[in-house]
Amino acid sequence: MRPDLGFATIETLSAEVRASRLSPVALMESLLERIARIDPVLQSFICLAPEPLEQARRAEQEIRTGTWRGPLHGIPVGIKDNYLTADMPTTAGSTAPGVAFPRTDSAVAARLRAAGAILVGKTRTHEFAWGTITPPTRNPWDTERIPGGSSGGSGAAVAAGLCPAAMGSDTGGSIRIPASLCGTVGLKPSFGRISRAGIVPHSWSLDHAGPLTRSVADAAILLQVLAGYDPADPGSRDHAVPDYGAVLHQGVRGLRVAVVRNHFFGRNHASVEAAVEQAIAWYARAGAVVHDVQLPNLQYGLGAIFAIELSSSTAYHDVSLRAGRVAHYTQDVRTLVQLGRFVTGPDLLKAEQLRTVLMQEFRRVFDKADVILGPTEPVTAPRIGQAKVEIAGGEESALAATWRLTYPYNLTGLPAITLPCGFDEAGLPIGLQIAAKPFDEATVLRAAHAYEAAHDWKDRHPNDAA
Repeated sequence: MRPDLGFATIETLSAEVRASRLSPVALMESLLERIARIDPVLQSFICLAPEPLEQARRAEQEIRTGTWRGPLHGIPVGIKDNYLTADMPTTAGSTAPGVAFPRTDSAVAARLRAAGAILVGKTRTHEFAWGTITPPTRNPWDTERIPGGSSGGSGAAVAAGLCPAAMGSDTGGSIRIPASLCGTVGLKPSFGRISRAGIVPHSWSLDHAGPLTRSVADAAILLQVLAGYDPADPGSRDHAVPDYGAVLHQGVRGLRVAVVRNHFFGRNHASVEAAVEQAIAWYARAGAVVHDVQLPNLQYGLGAIFAIELSSSTAYHDVSLRAGRVAHYTQDVRTLVQLGRFVTGPDLLKAEQLRTVLMQEFRRVFDKADVILGPTEPVTAPRIGQAKVEIAGGEESALAATWRLTYPYNLTGLPAITLPCGFDEAGLPIGLQIAAKPFDEATVLRAAHAYEAAHDWKDRHPNDAA
């Protein structure tokens, strides 16, 4: 087994595979060995694909005979357990009796397979993509801590070198939260950029699909394959898909950077605040034009997204509520699904009105800025079972804290990425969040790649048996 394969990027692995210096079979064997050795503790996968080595052999044969499908050909990718797959069961993290999903490929799974990717297994999700804990998955940086959620299995698997990329879904931060807490890159594209057809719904107007990867360039590779209009998803938008790789090396000189000083700053751990401020200072030194802004109505955003998320999730689970299946959900998810019944029509209308106001406020920010920079998480990974976190001299619910800085970009549908920007005193990763105007993922990726290339954060790995 080559020791470097676990933490290699797709960009590196793809070049090796295409040049026949690395066999897809050898790559798959190496990763399956890592999964067998490491995942009994992490529990990031709920199941593995039935014949991953046979898929790797087919990919190898195709490449040898000149059928090259692109940079994902022969590359193992994990896929969250709320994406339907034809060859693996989907549970959406639930063991409730009567909950069942069809054996068919989601739009994302189909696109990945068409690009030559090998779906190595289903990664764990917090039940029905609620929550930020993802039990029983553990954080590879400290197995006494949570990986974040709801895409915690994907975050842990990528961070631990079990697969170079994995798909997640993001309703209030569920890609970016585990990516930040596990020290990976996590990309939530614009609402409507990647099809959600065949993903178990959580909240129709808030759900996004996107990848967790080892690098920003890898996120661009996945987005290139997955972006595009799909009439099977009513929320899909028919926007042109640019060449994301072409913009990665343009740098940040002249880039207009806004820093939202309210909401995103002042209520973070000191180590988080310091790391993000250092990152902002780097952008200024690199030639970006940095300025501070305020978004006063963000203080009301949590109530708005909670009303929308609760009501839409309860609507999806209405059949299960009437059939009594919700009684078998885990307690935290059961409570949230039931709470949605108490959101009134006026509540939902006010929430949607505030959403419109916030979208207008962000639009005005982007009249004078290309990106917004800030922290992804106000804290590093909390301990398993930790209900509250201490922030800025006070206590806050761990659940509320972990999605406080990510949900604004779900509410507004803006593209946002997280990437590592440092570590706290306990050696836990800290995430930098970058957002841009709708369907401008190219600028998000450009800004993120420039910072990543100037630092070595992505090259640091958990202290497992490498």
